[in-house]
Amino acid sequence: MAHFAKIEDNLVTQVIVVDNSDILDGDGNESETLGVEICQNLLGGTWVQTSYNGNIRKNYAGIGYTY
Repeated sequence: MAHFAKIEDNLVTQVIVVDNSDILDGDGNESETLGVEICQNLLGGTWVQTSYNGNIRKNYAGIGYTY
């Protein structure tokens, strides 16, 4: 599962999960861009991918965290 964080005024206000199969590009690779588009279409706003294990952007973006 891929996690995406909504950023408002440099604060994380929401974190949602998107199924990995929904963010695969034409070559079968996970695409942050596709995930961001899904989040924006569903909920609007500015989104970035985050991860619990620190593989993406080093630290997990939890609600209330500064981004």
